[in-house]
Amino acid sequence: MSIKYNLGGRPPQSLQTQQSALFEQALRLHQQGQLAQANQIYNAILQANSRHFGALHMLGVLAYQTGHHQAACDLMAQAIAQQPKDPAPHVNRGLALGALGLREEALAHFDRAIALRADFAEAHVNRGKTLVELGRVPEALQSYDLAIATQPRMAAAHNNKGTALRTLERLDEALECYQRACALDGNYVDALLNMATLHAALGQADEALAGFDQLLALQPQHAQAHNGKGAILAQKEQWALAVPHFQAAIQSDEKLVSAHKNLGQALHALAQYAQAVPVLRKAAELQPDDLDILALLAVAQTDAGQFADALGTYDLVIWMAPDRPGLYFNRAGLHVRFNRHAQALADFMAASDMQPDNQHLFGWIANSRVHACDWSGLSADLKRCEESIRAGENNVPPFVALSLFDAPALQMQAAINRVAADFPENHSLGAISQRAPSQKIRVGYYSADFYGHATAFLMAELFEKHDRQRFEWFAFSYGPNVQDSMRERLAASFDHFIDVREHRDIDVARMSRELGIDIAVDLKGFTTDQRFGIFSHRCAPVQVSYLGYPGTTGAPYMDYVVADRVVIPEKEREFFTEKVVYLPHSYQVNDAKRRISDRVFTREELGLPSSGFVFCCFNNNYKIRPPVFDSWMRILQAVPGSVLWLFEGNASVMDNLRAEAQSRGIAGDRLVFAPRMPLDDHLARHRLADLFLDTLPYNAHTTASDALWAGLPVLTRAGQSFAARVAASLLQAVGMPELVTHTAEEYEALAIALAQDPVRLQALRDKLDAEKNQAPLFNAKQFASDIEAAYLAMHARCVQGLRPDHIEI
Repeated sequence: MSIKYNLGGRPPQSLQTQQSALFEQALRLHQQGQLAQANQIYNAILQANSRHFGALHMLGVLAYQTGHHQAACDLMAQAIAQQPKDPAPHVNRGLALGALGLREEALAHFDRAIALRADFAEAHVNRGKTLVELGRVPEALQSYDLAIATQPRMAAAHNNKGTALRTLERLDEALECYQRACALDGNYVDALLNMATLHAALGQADEALAGFDQLLALQPQHAQAHNGKGAILAQKEQWALAVPHFQAAIQSDEKLVSAHKNLGQALHALAQYAQAVPVLRKAAELQPDDLDILALLAVAQTDAGQFADALGTYDLVIWMAPDRPGLYFNRAGLHVRFNRHAQALADFMAASDMQPDNQHLFGWIANSRVHACDWSGLSADLKRCEESIRAGENNVPPFVALSLFDAPALQMQAAINRVAADFPENHSLGAISQRAPSQKIRVGYYSADFYGHATAFLMAELFEKHDRQRFEWFAFSYGPNVQDSMRERLAASFDHFIDVREHRDIDVARMSRELGIDIAVDLKGFTTDQRFGIFSHRCAPVQVSYLGYPGTTGAPYMDYVVADRVVIPEKEREFFTEKVVYLPHSYQVNDAKRRISDRVFTREELGLPSSGFVFCCFNNNYKIRPPVFDSWMRILQAVPGSVLWLFEGNASVMDNLRAEAQSRGIAGDRLVFAPRMPLDDHLARHRLADLFLDTLPYNAHTTASDALWAGLPVLTRAGQSFAARVAASLLQAVGMPELVTHTAEEYEALAIALAQDPVRLQALRDKLDAEKNQAPLFNAKQFASDIEAAYLAMHARCVQGLRPDHIEI
């Protein structure tokens, strides 16, 4: 606001001299920022002379500066009444009116000031700003040009002209104006900020950084400068360097929403998900209608494992913006985590309806259908999925392909598509060097499942049996920090247990290299919560896929897959991009320490009929496909009084499968559903089943081992792919190959025969009881020796400079 004044009124000469002295004193205090004292003197002058122009004018200026805009307008009006031909109070009243949103009235005052004094540059500049606010940008440019013509070295005129030009997308001209303003006044903070932010918008990152640094040298706590510099560093993916700048911006201006948003994004990019959540929540509190912030918050909550909170956030943002398909897709993923597959299917379908050409949804829709056992439309979905995979499109997640198709070539193509799209080989860490030979080979296991998870239940004893004389064992855990008894057991079984949840993939790979890991074993593949990017950065000289993903990863940087001759026959090796390491028995490790509860269940308390044959299948529901279900219904039809005892994975399954049974002539109540229960009790309830019926194309894996460990025979049908041959591998390793069939007819006939011949079935039970305690399948010590021999062979080839090759132990 202009500080131009004249003395008004005609008091006696002595009083005029006294008021002049007081006024000069008030002005000095005002200019020194001592506003309270200046205010007191201005008011004292007005008490003596209510028509004192200078006091009225400057008290109006002070009111404007302290945010009392209406008072400023009133005081300026009084000053104008005393000196109507002085342009300064017109300019300053225009500013106060503009602050009140009365832009047309403000414009009239600027016009009046210019009419009184055509060369009043400040009036032209403020008129231009008001015209921009009114959307009359071309007229504003004329005002700025008049200001510059009148006062060529007026930096504010050049700066404001630049902003007007930027409004018109005339960015190069705008940049020239900002640069001119900065050249005229190197300490002009607004011009420096505008120039730096425009450099950033134009993609001129280095120039933008230089501008923000120049501004921060003048004002080290400038919030927008810190935020702007942080944003440039974030664009360069220098997240760790960006974070302190966003934090500094927030410290200077805690209400700067963009700084909170940017900090949340940076922390998320650094895999510091738990820290990102409260930052983004604060941004959402500051700007609750910003859908992008809410969507980011939901993603951060999901990655932090705060799934219930994330679901609530998605519910809110979808309610606010029901037309964003990506939100439905993400919420569907959370429904999947909560085993709410019918709701997931509804969300996937909603996203598909909004984007009918989005083929990326095909695989997820089919996956939800099979999880919910909702087979309506499944045939068409399967056809679309197959066509998409064969076309080289990354639309069907590889793990979904394993469960949908018994076709090794198709499964391999789905994996190759995923790797090419999401996990291409990354050389940013440079070539990996072979560690100098030492006494121990360092082996790292990488997983999200180092707690009470199916993978841990299988592997716990192996970790305990591993040889610590020849090997040094590392666990890299990136799953939830669940402090249960299994986590405690696992942590004690490794030489080093490292929590890498909040490390990026590249940082985990770098850490692995620095620790000298010789062999990195991925236990996840493309299953839920995988971190396959760690391996794309080559975290160890030898990289191995094992256990968690029963198929090829399709990744050229994965050197080996651990298998056996049953799950990957030699003729099927062409469908694996990895070299196959054949263990002598089953590839699957087991924990013989798994406790079976002493609890004795009755049939009635588990919902089973008091009599009749009990077929069971405790596989996950997505493994139940119509052809298998058809076989089961024919088996039930042939065995009167029998029931099928299934795992209750989600609420929709019971209704859907009972309806499917009814449509095949089988009463729905012959399907009994088993809810989740602790593992030891679950193993104990197997005693009430007579025969386990396996699924195809995805066999029982851990569930087959559970059944065999509990003494329950497993009848399987072997398919073509790895996932379709696991139960056959387990049965071979437990000495019961007679329970492996190869056609639907064989499978159904043997199930019916065993149900009708209790003596034959009991003989199988007795054989299983005799075999399981000495069979290789449940001998973790032998398995440890076998897989360690495999590790030695892999390592030996590597140190000799030989390429990976098939290995047989």
